[in-house]
Amino acid sequence: MKNILLILTAILAMQMSFSQPESAFGNGEWFKFKMSYSGFLKAGNATLTVKDTKLNNKDVYHVVGKGWTTGMIKWFFKVKDRYESYFDKNTIMPYKFVRNIDEGGHTKDLEIDFDQKNHKAYVNNKKHNKKTVIDTKPNIQDMVSTFYYLRNNLDTKNLKAGDEVKIDMFFDEENYGFKLQYIGEEIIDTEFGKIESLKFRPYVMAGRVFKEEESLTLWVSKDKNKVPLRIKADLAVGSLRADLEAFKGLKHPFKIVVR
Repeated sequence: MKNILLILTAILAMQMSFSQPESAFGNGEWFKFKMSYSGFLKAGNATLTVKDTKLNNKDVYHVVGKGWTTGMIKWFFKVKDRYESYFDKNTIMPYKFVRNIDEGGHTKDLEIDFDQKNHKAYVNNKKHNKKTVIDTKPNIQDMVSTFYYLRNNLDTKNLKAGDEVKIDMFFDEENYGFKLQYIGEEIIDTEFGKIESLKFRPYVMAGRVFKEEESLTLWVSKDKNKVPLRIKADLAVGSLRADLEAFKGLKHPFKIVVR
């Protein structure tokens, strides 16, 4: 789940336009992904849900991301992850982020409150009963809010193959940078039919999880929703693929070329 969210947060970060764009999402949006390992073995599922709520008397979106293993995989490596982000409905700036995960016995339980005005992150590491205050970069995003921020502000009309962009976000207890390269357009087969998509390559840190920096490829719908359709990752051992399996609550029409 962590790797999927990291990818999603970096999606489509190319030549953004900030002149009050039409919103790409809203209350009630929901995605479900199915994951497979090495092309044939079902690995698990992941969901992303958007809801209206209030935080400290402010109108915010509350996004919850969940990921869990299924089938045979869970008997060898059980995953149960939960991510939450509370961000401003207008600026898409995060106020609060939650990460509660269990990945094969590796656990984290973090709550982070953002002071966007003073560029601070107040990190509560519940697992270790430790609280810290860390300086952040201006307009910092968390790993969930970034995805929605970019969806809302991306000008896809100006994308050119080879374009790259860097974006800053706060992950766990540090500032984190992403670089993403736009590859081009492609029509792909999905659960819903053939769909026009935009293809990207996020750069990741090679090592324990990913085989190399260019191990990831992702496809998103070429429409106003900017829906993540597919993710492929070459891992240090095997490969992982995530495909959009179901959705509801999209704000704009979902364009299908051929059913």
